[in-house]
Amino acid sequence: MKSDRLLSILLLLQTRGRVPAPELAERLEVSVRTIYRDVESLSAAGVPVYAERGRHGGIGLLAGFRTDVTGLTADESRALFVLAAQGAHAALGLDAALASALRKVMAALPAPHRPAAEVTSRRVLVDATRWKSGPEQAADLAVLQDAVFCDRRLRLRYRHSGEREARTYTVDPYGLVAKAGVWYLVADRRGRPRLFRADRVRRARLLDEPVRRRPGVELADAWEELRRRVEEREGGVEVTVRVRREVADMFRRMAAAQLTAEPEDDGESPWVTARLTYPVLRAVRQLLAFSDRVELLDPPEARAELVAGARSVLALYGEAGTGEG
Repeated sequence: MKSDRLLSILLLLQTRGRVPAPELAERLEVSVRTIYRDVESLSAAGVPVYAERGRHGGIGLLAGFRTDVTGLTADESRALFVLAAQGAHAALGLDAALASALRKVMAALPAPHRPAAEVTSRRVLVDATRWKSGPEQAADLAVLQDAVFCDRRLRLRYRHSGEREARTYTVDPYGLVAKAGVWYLVADRRGRPRLFRADRVRRARLLDEPVRRRPGVELADAWEELRRRVEEREGGVEVTVRVRREVADMFRRMAAAQLTAEPEDDGESPWVTARLTYPVLRAVRQLLAFSDRVELLDPPEARAELVAGARSVLALYGEAGTGEG
């Protein structure tokens, strides 16, 4: 609708200052000609908007002009109160700020939409933390936040998974990302993107040097590259198993990170077939948790590894039973 588009233009100009007409057209998915017609409509309505043509031109508002926009729709009002997990705001020290902001938004809402927004805040809760994720070291995000917002380089002492000793890195941060309840620092190291789990940072120190990010690269760009790299990582051990039907649902939940496809189920057999990928051969021992309700079919070296793991367990408990060891 034209009225929604005019409001979007006004908000963008208030936020960004002068914006090129082609950029506005791309953001709002209309032609540049339509943007100039909208500017004329805003001007006719008394909004002090102007357009400058040329290489360094654009569309802007006269300095000092602001407007309070309260014309939110009912759905927009509800959407504002379905926010990210409260834990994310607490980790950033923004719980009190969030509560204050929502009170101000509630006061600014059109009166007919306030009841719906209030009900939404009581009836919808977003919790991004996984079930049974286990105890984890709390991430100290204070220094990481300072580096992100002050555009400074960071010196990290960081412990990788599976290593006992921490390593030292000097990095150029792009920002922080919360995924499934886990905070990550996205940063360049020697000009290449790297991902650091915040709860594995043993020590962080701001350096006096300004950050050295790659030109034109934003947080979303770096995160997309890293996310794709993790999801498309080659290698690993591909295995095929069959699972007792009565534990198939539990198996899906517990092995979700390793499943490469939905288990095959003909609806009749007492077994369902599943395919998984493990990063290393030894990791297939995870399947021992399912006892005789999961059978590893292929490849042979994975079966041998599982047998070796079972023998180790038997040997351990055999020694415990005789009082030895």
